[in-house]
Amino acid sequence: MKAEWELVQRAKQGDEESFAALVEQNQGRIYNLALRMTGNPDDALELSQEAFLNAWKGLGKFQGDSSFATWLYRLTSNVCIDFLRREKRRNALSMTISLDDEEEARQAELPDERFSPHVEAERRERQETLRAGLSTLSAEHRRVLILRELEGLSYGEIAQVLGLEEGTVKSRIARARLALRNYLKKQGNFFDSSTSIP
Repeated sequence: MKAEWELVQRAKQGDEESFAALVEQNQGRIYNLALRMTGNPDDALELSQEAFLNAWKGLGKFQGDSSFATWLYRLTSNVCIDFLRREKRRNALSMTISLDDEEEARQAELPDERFSPHVEAERRERQETLRAGLSTLSAEHRRVLILRELEGLSYGEIAQVLGLEEGTVKSRIARARLALRNYLKKQGNFFDSSTSIP
């Protein structure tokens, strides 16, 4: 994208307004990636800000071999992986608490009469089981699965973001899907392939 390239070049020369424009263009997708990797809105906000700070500091290293957005995905993915490794136990607890609180708050504010309590309880149970299943995956497997299934990146794009061979990406995704499927089977909650990962 020409406009993006021009903004990057200006930002590299120290133009903070150009960098702010790049942040504005990408902040939604970067926050969503961090949120899906951590499961916690506060952590996601902090980590996406850390990723943008790393981007500002590292602009001189950005060669333009990939798009700026792809480079940002890589930076964000890396800060999230580092965070998850440092905070694995605390993160598992905060993710469960925040998800429960958010769901209850949403139900209290916006009761949806279209769903019976039974159907709603089943839907929540499925989502919680899927989230729990994702949390059992290694950080590397969770990362490739989220980039593929939730962010919709192609195998080639994921390879570029993570600096891996495309074959490695495919095998990691296959192993991640298998591990998640096995977890769901053990829980007695194996859904068909149309079930989306939250």
